[in-house]
Amino acid sequence: MTIISSDISQDLNRLLTEYDYDLLFVLTDTNTQHNCLHLLQRKVPAINNAIQLNVPAGDEHKTIETAIHLWSELGKNGATRHSLFLNIGGGMITDLGGFVASTYKRGMKYINVSTTLLGAVDAATGGKTAVNFNGLKNEIGVFQLPAQVIVATDFFATLSPDNLLSGYAEMIKHALISSVEDWKNTLNFDVQTFNKEKLVLLLKRNIEIKTQIVEQDPKEQGIRKALNFGHTIGHAIESYSYTTPHPILHGYAVLWGMIAELYLSHIKLGFPKAVLIDMLSFAKQHYGIPAISCKSYETLYNLMMHDKKNLDVQHINFTLLSDVGKIAINQTATKEEIFEAIDFLLNN
Repeated sequence: MTIISSDISQDLNRLLTEYDYDLLFVLTDTNTQHNCLHLLQRKVPAINNAIQLNVPAGDEHKTIETAIHLWSELGKNGATRHSLFLNIGGGMITDLGGFVASTYKRGMKYINVSTTLLGAVDAATGGKTAVNFNGLKNEIGVFQLPAQVIVATDFFATLSPDNLLSGYAEMIKHALISSVEDWKNTLNFDVQTFNKEKLVLLLKRNIEIKTQIVEQDPKEQGIRKALNFGHTIGHAIESYSYTTPHPILHGYAVLWGMIAELYLSHIKLGFPKAVLIDMLSFAKQHYGIPAISCKSYETLYNLMMHDKKNLDVQHINFTLLSDVGKIAINQTATKEEIFEAIDFLLNN
């Protein structure tokens, strides 16, 4: 169950009194330690009695080395399988903290308090936990549902416009794989003002879309692969950016990945060109285009060849669309088609 909270202190206080645990561990990064933890400490007594763990902010710190450090801290402080792990942050923290909790002593309960829009619609729900490894996104991880997810909309006001747009990209993805109505409602939202009341309504619908898919296919054997739309090329763009002086936010990379994969959808499955052009226009207006050139194509392709979603070592696996809401999983494309799709993203 996901709680969309407009009073995080009240909801978290109530929730922590409902759980039976011997020790409470609270994980933050340097951003949420500064922007969120102090507020919660004033109003949530259990957090003051908790063992606090902190890691540097940024996806580049979502590594096995950080996980090892956290496992060591759990051991030093006497954590058991009856302890409770509270993750306060965005997708990096809920991915990392969920992985650490799910693997320590074969699993302890964890709660995600999502403080970012991206985390709320992506990493916090669905039970995917992971760390990055060997330059690849989320390469090491397990499926383990959190005991509870709380979306702390109070903290959205601390987000920069870029971080709001990053989260909104995942909302667009959910709309595209759902229905024309959801897609139009999402594309028509004013991303310049990000009206909170209207955003929360779209957010509730987004979480419904994802939850319905996850409940049908918890371990990603079938329809849950729909949630990977945009992520094959998107993850490659994101991973490549970590080798440059200018890392890209996850949602931006996924949005650009969606445009390229919609192009593949158009040439291979007949996805409507008018919708493709509308999406490209929206992307260029609000997200720009990635700072990559044809010199990077081989590196991007190599990253895709190592994507964990691939079914074999010879083919890159895609989720494509034949129309808005019409999903085609386990699709493949040639190297030439993939380069053509990236060309479309960069040069139109």
